[in-house]
Amino acid sequence: MGAAQGGDELDIGQRIEIQRERKGMSRSVLAGLVGLSPEWLAAAENGRLPTPSLSMLLRIARALELHDLAELTGNDHAVPVAVFAGERHAALTAVEAALLRSVPSETTITPTELAERLRQAWIIRHASPDHRTQLGALLPDLIRDAQSAARTPGPDRRAARKLLAGVYQLADFYVAYQPAPELVWLVADRGLHEGYEADDPYVIACSAWAMVQALRDSGRWEEAIGLAQDAADRLRPYLERDTIGDDWRGIVGALEAEIAYVYARRGRHGDAWRHWERAQRVAERLGAAYRHIQTSFSLPVMGAHAVTLGVELRQPGEALRAAQRVDAERIVSVPRRSRHFIEVASAHAVRDEPAATFALLAKAESTAPETIRYNGFARELLLDLQKRPPSGMRNEVRELSRRVGVAA
Repeated sequence: MGAAQGGDELDIGQRIEIQRERKGMSRSVLAGLVGLSPEWLAAAENGRLPTPSLSMLLRIARALELHDLAELTGNDHAVPVAVFAGERHAALTAVEAALLRSVPSETTITPTELAERLRQAWIIRHASPDHRTQLGALLPDLIRDAQSAARTPGPDRRAARKLLAGVYQLADFYVAYQPAPELVWLVADRGLHEGYEADDPYVIACSAWAMVQALRDSGRWEEAIGLAQDAADRLRPYLERDTIGDDWRGIVGALEAEIAYVYARRGRHGDAWRHWERAQRVAERLGAAYRHIQTSFSLPVMGAHAVTLGVELRQPGEALRAAQRVDAERIVSVPRRSRHFIEVASAHAVRDEPAATFALLAKAESTAPETIRYNGFARELLLDLQKRPPSGMRNEVRELSRRVGVAA
């Protein structure tokens, strides 16, 4: 996305400013609606920052009540905001109600029972091609029961608060990439709050991991890096103790990988790869059999992270070389495996290789249909393929687009 096409030479920042002023909205108000600082928005409008990410442009477009991204991007092709944003999942209203309305559970749930239900929910989340639908069915009752347990005075309350933080961490995966960005902030903030209330450095770090992603996607890069580093630093004094479980080391590796991602989003090659190498060393120390249940941090996923960095840094050759070293079948999480295929497809798209782009998107869809259906970048790639399909594959592109929900 860049400057406007045709006689109008306005860039994206100028278009944001024009649309904001047409709505009679101050920078402070718009920044607050999309989770940014007024200073960031001013820098974006004045062209002092790189083009905002697609996810941020979507957030801005929704806040400004725009129906077409062309009003911000200035291109000649009308693209409804809803096409990129994805649809509202059928269970989102029920999950939202459980998050926003504190209704006491009718039964008493012990931390042991709650922990087992949460453990099973994480397994379902990573194993299911229709993971969003599966979580949508589980989360309302799980949220209510966990909230009720954490609010019940007694000796089990600290354990229950840690479990409630875990439920919010799980809910983050459900609410992400849906047209309700405020819920992403809500569950991330509540997870951090419960971690701090329980005074548990590990739980704080896991909740920080979710918040870092929300900050990154909002362009709040320094805050994201600072939060990740602070959470990791809380854990480092414990890491050499024999009594500390591997997950404490795993979440530190996952936070290092997120810092690498933030630096890649900023275009800072050296810092991105330096933090990736730190995360890689943690993964190598933990060994081939290790996987962190929340973040999927593991050796195979570190290979997938290398692909992500290559794509974000606009180094498609590096991304594809990294992809050749990844055995995707070793990525245990089905949704994460599907996302990996989307990112490899993105690298092929940058190299203008439509047949390979389509093949990887089709692989992503067959692996986890609900991952690609809610991934804005995959939807953008499909729209591009509709305009320029691979030779002899127009019908195949049209059919895949129909299944994903971006049929022209």
